[in-house]
Amino acid sequence: MALPPLPEDRWDDEVDAALSRMLPKERRNPAQAGNALSVLVNHPRLTRAFLGFNTHLLFGSTLEPRLRELVVLRVAHRRDCAYEWQHHAEMGRDAGLSEAEIDAARRVGSAPDEFDRLVLAAVDELDEKSGLTDETWDALGARLDDRQRMDLVFTVGCYTTLAMAFNTFGVALDETAGRPRH
Repeated sequence: MALPPLPEDRWDDEVDAALSRMLPKERRNPAQAGNALSVLVNHPRLTRAFLGFNTHLLFGSTLEPRLRELVVLRVAHRRDCAYEWQHHAEMGRDAGLSEAEIDAARRVGSAPDEFDRLVLAAVDELDEKSGLTDETWDALGARLDDRQRMDLVFTVGCYTTLAMAFNTFGVALDETAGRPRH
């Protein structure tokens, strides 16, 4: 692992404050925070700032959770991020994605729903070109308003950043299934 979880004896008030953006008090400890957050809190100020953004995308986004999770799964697949895939496949199921829809995030053009195919193609376009064509932006606008399209763009960017961090830091998969995810 390139960057190990923060040792338990270094979990202090600054770490607790950083995690307070996402976790309830009883989970702000090395045993319950999960591997990703336990690694990220090696830099508590950065973690606190980032989690404000990430928490909006998870809990305050204008995208419906099902669509958000489809977007995150496509990013996780494109970035070969096992940690992100593990957590968001489960979150996708919780949000109503079927196994076929989750699997479609791995294969271009295979989503059963036409709009889902458009959204997955938009993720690819953002990843490849750091932007959307007018055609894609307008096609998304048939079902998404401006705020939803903005949340989609920022979701792709946020989870691309997280995948990069998780892969670079060597964040290990969490062994405990069913734990609340991030």
